[in-house]
Amino acid sequence: MRIALVEDNVSLAKGIAYQLRDAGHSVDVLHNGDEADTFLKQEGGDLVILDINLPGRSGLDLLADLRGRDDPRPVILLTARTETQDRVKGLDAGADDYLVKPFEMEELAARIRALGRRKASILQTFVELGPLKFDTGSMQLFEGETALEIPRRELSLLAALTQANGRTLSKASLLDQLYGAGSETDEKVIEVYVSRLRKRLAPYGINIQVHRGIGYSLNRLPS
Repeated sequence: MRIALVEDNVSLAKGIAYQLRDAGHSVDVLHNGDEADTFLKQEGGDLVILDINLPGRSGLDLLADLRGRDDPRPVILLTARTETQDRVKGLDAGADDYLVKPFEMEELAARIRALGRRKASILQTFVELGPLKFDTGSMQLFEGETALEIPRRELSLLAALTQANGRTLSKASLLDQLYGAGSETDEKVIEVYVSRLRKRLAPYGINIQVHRGIGYSLNRLPS
């Protein structure tokens, strides 16, 4: 899952991003409302974790703008405030969930999973990959009715390549989609994931094409 984390507390943002990335998510970290406004208008993703108190545009203003342009991404609001009125304002503005600081990472992770399941049930879409079917909602790859055991990072890579519809994606682009913009992860990790995923898909006649010095694309055989 690609998550946009908008939090002005740098140390807290680093801690949350570390935990989410360790769980297999891609995380784009932003620290002020104006920066986040530009990013959310230009970039896609699966979920937004949004602090209410931000320098520049407030979290509630960002949320209102998201919903005003029919952006359906689930939003979890974070705030140090405990007043019921603030929670009501956030939920009325279109938030899907709400956490009051301080909170346990296990609780945030559970709420992310719950929103992910809700989104998957609504947006369940199967993509034919030769003899396989890829459910882009639940992020599962099926052979018949059996879900194949594939690590989340590799499934995220497959999702990115599938969504590109045959276009070539650079290592930098794939790194952003797997780990989030601004990640310090080395691009060489993409080579590792591509190699592993190619080996898993090869028996099914599905090939990830390597374009030397450019990037990667997915060649799909008809089902």
